[in-house]
Amino acid sequence: MSETLRQTIVEIGRRLYARRLIAAYDGNISCRADDAAVWTTPTGVCKGFLTEDMLVGMDLTGRVTAGDRRPSSETGLHLGIYRENPAVRAVVHAHPPAATALACMGRALDRPILPEVLLTLGPVPLAPYAIPGSPAVAESVAPYCRTHNGALLANHGAVTWGGDLWEAYYRMEKLEHFAEVLLRIEAAGGRAREIDGNTAPRPVVS
Repeated sequence: MSETLRQTIVEIGRRLYARRLIAAYDGNISCRADDAAVWTTPTGVCKGFLTEDMLVGMDLTGRVTAGDRRPSSETGLHLGIYRENPAVRAVVHAHPPAATALACMGRALDRPILPEVLLTLGPVPLAPYAIPGSPAVAESVAPYCRTHNGALLANHGAVTWGGDLWEAYYRMEKLEHFAEVLLRIEAAGGRAREIDGNTAPRPVVS
């Protein structure tokens, strides 16, 4: 993997932690370096303090090919997304508080409210609950990998993907921002008005 990709994974880990989209050892980041190689963050490490030498290389079956640490426990989720949609080159999984709160309430982020969210992220479905780290997590997200840019994971967190690391990361930022806006509206006793379907922008799906 190129030094630039390694540096980007480390920087995104730092940003996820700094923006409190993850806590402690939460979250994981991966990228597809080529058609056969995936690089991911290790398990048991705070992503805010990653170093390039901690990253783990593997093939699409999950076999470790580089690095001396164990890969993330959610490796199956990442690999499942890559298998479902070959256009995806990066995946970010996090536990953003507002979005996770909605996921715990059984709510999707699929209402047409903010035009910039519709354009850059699109509707975010709610995947059914699956035990973290189990193959069922990847199965729960599989139906959305070609039609959406991310998903909420019921009682768990959120996952976004994209054509490169920054796109996947910024979609996670946008997802959390949207969730925060909705919760603030509701805390104020209001109700968000939806954009008319004829004027809502169409999202670009990776």
